[in-house]
Amino acid sequence: MRVVLAAGTTETALIDGISAAGAAPELMAHTPSADVEILAYGAPTAAPVTPVSPTGCPTPAAVTRAVREVVGFEVAVVDAGLSEPTGAPTVDLGVEPGTDIREPEAVPQASSFYPRAREYGRTLPDDTLVIGETVPGGTTTALGVLTALDEPGGVSSSLPTNPLERKRRVVETGLAESDLEPGDCEGDPLEAIRAVGDPVQPTVAGIAAGALETGTDVTLAGGTQMVAIAAVLRHAGIDAPVTIATTSFVADEQGDALPAACDRLDCELRVTDPGFDERDHVAMARYCAGEAKEGVAMGGALSLVPDGRMSAVRDRLEVVCARLGIEPETGEQEGAATEPTEGTHGP
Repeated sequence: MRVVLAAGTTETALIDGISAAGAAPELMAHTPSADVEILAYGAPTAAPVTPVSPTGCPTPAAVTRAVREVVGFEVAVVDAGLSEPTGAPTVDLGVEPGTDIREPEAVPQASSFYPRAREYGRTLPDDTLVIGETVPGGTTTALGVLTALDEPGGVSSSLPTNPLERKRRVVETGLAESDLEPGDCEGDPLEAIRAVGDPVQPTVAGIAAGALETGTDVTLAGGTQMVAIAAVLRHAGIDAPVTIATTSFVADEQGDALPAACDRLDCELRVTDPGFDERDHVAMARYCAGEAKEGVAMGGALSLVPDGRMSAVRDRLEVVCARLGIEPETGEQEGAATEPTEGTHGP
């Protein structure tokens, strides 16, 4: 069993009000690179940013790392369009950062990125893959792809209040700039990604497609962003069984919409409650208050925790938070670099 994390960037994250980290774009570009380092090493190494909000909410990478330290799993990180280097080892598939979806082409080489990732997925020897993502702006691009494919529903947010109407307006502009109407890309998911997606999407979808072709069990680790990936797979004609594993924070926010989407796309839904409400620690309290919710394969990692071991994960998360400089009793964190990034710290 292996967790594969696709890490990338898109200029869509720089749109005002789309990303919680938009006030510091020079730091936001480093967030996926820092997430990768936290998952690989337990703390940032080369990245000049620690993704912790001013209120003390850490990146979901901290939770995924805590699970890794408790249950153990292999990790492979794929460079899915990083705009800043990372100190962690990555697989290079030649994927480039994405542009603003309000441009005519958001991912000009989507049709090239997908087969490269598909071939990589075919080569993985594991019986089971859990595939996650970290990409600022990813819930907006997910909404773009779902809209272009005529898949109903909305997307979640790393923020307590979801700026869904703002995202919809951005997607409307993006489709218009690409000379498309909602539903015009039905049956052509790579065209949808090219127009209004991000480079992580063809990477994750390609890896999943290649792995499914070799009989590997695939779990898409995330919330509504992974619904978009599932839609890409189904519109590409891939009907193999797929599981979406997410957190109770996403499921609670989405209500009936998430199960309905999984039913429509014929995906099993797995929801895990990490029991953060049982601890008096600022990091867990911020998740319970609606921050972050998901990302960096958090939901998929939590689904791997055996019965009776979640308390150990919460214990280890406190240790990881201490490494990141998060004090348990206060939300004002010295040196916190950025608030949660939409998509990177979101579903």
